[in-house]
Amino acid sequence: MTPDGDATLAAERDYLRRARDDLRRMREHTLSLTAQGGDAVSEGYLQAALDRRSRALVDDPSVPLFFGRIDVGQRPPESFHIGRRHVMDASGDPVVVDWRADVSRAFYRATRRDPHGVTLRRRFGFARGEITSYEDEHLGDTTAADVTSRILTEEIERPRVGPMRDIVATIQPEQDEVVRADLDRTVCVQGAPGTGKTAVGLHRAAYLLHAYRRRLARSGVLVVGPNRAFLHYIGQVLPALGEVDVRQVTVAELVESVPVRRLDPPEVAALKGDARQAEVVRRAVWGHLREVSEPLVVPRGTRRWRVPAHEVAEAVAALRARGDTYGVGRSLLPQRLAHLVLLRMEAAGLITDDRVQDAVARSRPVRDHVEAVWPAVDPIRLTMRLLGEPGYLDEVAGDLLDPAERRRLQWDRPARGPRTAQWSHADAVLVDEARGVIERTDTVGHVVLDEAQDLSPMELRAVGRRAATGSATVLGDIAQGTTPWATGSWTEALGHLGARDAHVEVLRRGYRVPAAVVALASRLLPSIAPSVAPPEPVRTNPGRLDVVHVDDGTPIAAATVRVVAHVSAREGSIGIIAADVLVGSLRRALLDADVAIGSAEDEDDPRLMLVPATVSKGLEFDHVVVVEPAQIVGAELRGLRRLYVVLTRAVSSLVIVHADPLPELLADSGT
Repeated sequence: MTPDGDATLAAERDYLRRARDDLRRMREHTLSLTAQGGDAVSEGYLQAALDRRSRALVDDPSVPLFFGRIDVGQRPPESFHIGRRHVMDASGDPVVVDWRADVSRAFYRATRRDPHGVTLRRRFGFARGEITSYEDEHLGDTTAADVTSRILTEEIERPRVGPMRDIVATIQPEQDEVVRADLDRTVCVQGAPGTGKTAVGLHRAAYLLHAYRRRLARSGVLVVGPNRAFLHYIGQVLPALGEVDVRQVTVAELVESVPVRRLDPPEVAALKGDARQAEVVRRAVWGHLREVSEPLVVPRGTRRWRVPAHEVAEAVAALRARGDTYGVGRSLLPQRLAHLVLLRMEAAGLITDDRVQDAVARSRPVRDHVEAVWPAVDPIRLTMRLLGEPGYLDEVAGDLLDPAERRRLQWDRPARGPRTAQWSHADAVLVDEARGVIERTDTVGHVVLDEAQDLSPMELRAVGRRAATGSATVLGDIAQGTTPWATGSWTEALGHLGARDAHVEVLRRGYRVPAAVVALASRLLPSIAPSVAPPEPVRTNPGRLDVVHVDDGTPIAAATVRVVAHVSAREGSIGIIAADVLVGSLRRALLDADVAIGSAEDEDDPRLMLVPATVSKGLEFDHVVVVEPAQIVGAELRGLRRLYVVLTRAVSSLVIVHADPLPELLADSGT
């Protein structure tokens, strides 16, 4: 580096030190504040806000406060350092600009063709939180050729150990378009493995929390993932960006209201998740309304006030036509009936007011009449009746489900009560549907739904009820749909979610999965998802692919131990992925060989993990060892799709270990 370069590097290092000092001062100031709200509730709320603010200002010395800089304008240009959070000096002037701020947009979008007013874009290389290098792009020079950034490439390809990192330093223009989409839009991101769709969804959540802070502070943001292992893997992305109050749940946790003790066979789970069940549940709930055959008679004082049955029926029909939930209609009926009584009282010359109407609405005759024509419905007990009483299901769904389907839905034996019932997850989803028909579901300001292609129509409806505001980020890949009920198109899935007007964005450029792995996995696409194009690898490193055929009688577990010992010499994380039935024997062999292994659910983020194929979705490892692909394929109905998922977990190298013949589509991949 030239002396001028040395001086520039020294100046930027000094700027980073001052920025860290300013961040420390900001946090100390926050910690010095005292919550004084006038009452205990207000003070508690303010103190919680201060605690969140202080946590968001914690400095991690291993992570750079800024990763880039842009110079905007001329004579002299104005410089902005772009980082993970806003940092200001003692005078309130910005020292580091949050990557989500409007001015930061140019850092991600500027090109020589459209510089967005940027004359210089500088990227910084870091090691252990210290600046080690920088690269400059002079965007005002339209004659210069575009050159791939070495720092950008190294950051994308950097080995990773532990959970997913943020990608604020490497967001690409097409990803930034999604990240900065308006709050009032639902965006569906179709992305092949390695295109960064999960990271984009999380960064959109972080952006929205910055751009719509007050609105989302009230309504919140919810992240829904496929399993706990996945949520653990992505769990630190938002906190690293200063967002510590985002709830992250699985679909099972989202609908949790009954104790799930049983796993349905795939064909039964698929039937329970069928969209027709929404109409079955709706009919079952509203079928509790009774025909009005008796007049309402309300004694008050020395008089008896009579409302004819047909007027009661008209009141019930009017409430039914409003489109509210069953429970809302039931709660409004007493006041409607009381109003009809008051009309008669006023016609008789009596003086009435709201207090009289409320008293009539609370009277025993009105309450009894409401119970007779619009009885209360419990969603759990209703679902128990549907699944436990064949005659009741026949009555409700005789024209929707054929006899064989109705028999398939029935429990083996009726339950005596909700706590003794052998509930499955699909049953819990039906309970949630019934609850949604009966009462209003609490909604959130924004929902991020990942691996959405794997959800059943009924699961999508459950998520959609939480996203009724119309703001969601839906993430997935049609080719990675592994459940028997996986969606075949985003149009279908978004319809069940209640987001038919959503914008579908396709991410094609693969930043994480190397070309050699993409080429191998893409052999499966014509069979599993003909309409899905393979990702377009952009990495300079093609990655490494090895196939080890165990043909000397060595047990597959012992052969895997040998391969793992060899791969362990490489830098980065290692994932051993196998069919679920092989995991136990592999674990014993690795432990016998004194190999330290962990699982995707471990809190300490071990370097080497043993992962069942069924929970590998969404995870990434620098090096992946796939054991017996044929057994992964044979373990489930959509086994080829599962294998596609497993193969594309590799970021740098992939080793396939097999004794059984490889699936036909991979058979010529080497030995």
